[in-house]
Amino acid sequence: MTARSTRTITVLAVTAVVSLGAGLGLGRLVVSPAEAAANAAPPEAGPITVPVERRMLSNDVVLRGDVLYEDPTEVRLETGDLGGPAVVTGQVPEVGAEIAAGAVVLEITGRPVIALTGELPVYRTLRAGVAGPDVVQLKAALAELGISAGDPASDVYDSGTAAAVAELYARVGYPAPGTDDETEAALSAATEGVRGAEEQLAAARRDLAQASAGAPSSERAQRQADLDSARFELQQAESCVPGEARECDPADVVRARGAVTVAEAALAEVSAAPDTSAQRAGVDAARRALDAAEADLAEARLAGLTPLPAGEVVYLPTTPRRVDTVDVQRGSVLAGGAAMRVSGARLQIAGTVSAADAELLEVGSPAVIAAPDGSEVTGTVEEVGGGEDDAAGEGEGDQPGAGRTRVVVVPTQITEEQRAMLQGSNVRITIPVTSTTEAVLAVPLAALDTGPGGEARVDVLDDDGASSLVTVRTGLAADGFVEVTAVDGELAEGDRVVVGTSGEAADDDATGADEGGEDGG
Repeated sequence: MTARSTRTITVLAVTAVVSLGAGLGLGRLVVSPAEAAANAAPPEAGPITVPVERRMLSNDVVLRGDVLYEDPTEVRLETGDLGGPAVVTGQVPEVGAEIAAGAVVLEITGRPVIALTGELPVYRTLRAGVAGPDVVQLKAALAELGISAGDPASDVYDSGTAAAVAELYARVGYPAPGTDDETEAALSAATEGVRGAEEQLAAARRDLAQASAGAPSSERAQRQADLDSARFELQQAESCVPGEARECDPADVVRARGAVTVAEAALAEVSAAPDTSAQRAGVDAARRALDAAEADLAEARLAGLTPLPAGEVVYLPTTPRRVDTVDVQRGSVLAGGAAMRVSGARLQIAGTVSAADAELLEVGSPAVIAAPDGSEVTGTVEEVGGGEDDAAGEGEGDQPGAGRTRVVVVPTQITEEQRAMLQGSNVRITIPVTSTTEAVLAVPLAALDTGPGGEARVDVLDDDGASSLVTVRTGLAADGFVEVTAVDGELAEGDRVVVGTSGEAADDDATGADEGGEDGG
């Protein structure tokens, strides 16, 4: 056989094999009408089962809330007393900075603006002698800083309050506010007035003392000697005996008696108590003048005590506060008094729930906050109710209004990275309201059947296909499952319970096996 004949036979053999394979393949693809009808028929009906599970069950209230810092407040400063533009000269805080009570929030025209705790806004400069509720608030704010401002129940700004304000300025590192030239001049004049009144009183007292002393003792002694001499002369004149050596003149007796009378009058004059009424009147007038001068000095000194200018203090309802925005910078002029916005130092999430869900919540309940990056942050329910809220919801039904209740959740453990990520976002919050204390036997709700007496039952399918009804007591239902405990019969984890039967109709019956409400099933 030639080589050409051999190649021809080989080609024919290969062609035959290929044709046979193609024929067999096409034969498998060709289906008869009877066979096609048999393949299209539904499978034989049978039970659909799921295993009994051991799991934790819990009902949750789920809401969305806006993350923000509590109690945002606009900081407005009183600049009416400056007498010129309110130029920001320093101490400008950064966004995110914390402002504590007693701290300088801003520097205006070289003077500090000090933050204190209080609800009442600043409306006037406080100085010695003024009284009112703003003084009481100041004393309470200073006491909070450990600075005694005098009687806390008194509403008068006195020397104790002024000394406390001076100490406050010393703490923040600024000189205390001084007094104006007019006040200094009044104090100087009052001081001189007291000095002059004291000198006048001293002179009046010297005059009174001199007048009260009467005539000098030497003058009284001389008057007594004159009286003694006159009486001796009278005695001599009256003892004269006519016919003796000297002549007796009756006129001498008269003259001696007159001399005695004059001497007695002179002695009485110098011995009598002096009339000092004029000098005493002078002392009384000088004392009244001194009292008036001292009152003027006390008033001048009071006016010279350390004041608290209205433009150098700002009250915040609570402290510390966090700086959210700053509307000024160094060198800018404060317009309208608005300088920055601050809020509470704590982050909070505010949202709303239905009235029905609100009844399930309690202050102090734990919560789980879903962060934007998928992580979870633990929190606590701080407020349920409290009026309408501005938190955005998932739809119109979640907006504040009829049937909606405000809920505030505060993170309990949060990192600075999570804090920065959460701020300003709208997040999902899950609040468990009821749960089992441990893992329990649970079956899908679709596995429950009701017996003739109203008892709950489950249909347990054995490995050999035999089924038995087990009466159960149901517990908490959540997430499409229900807690079950066998009452009549046995039920264990892994046992398979019937939830439906195969087929189109059965599919509808088993639908509920995996369904559960987000807010509690």
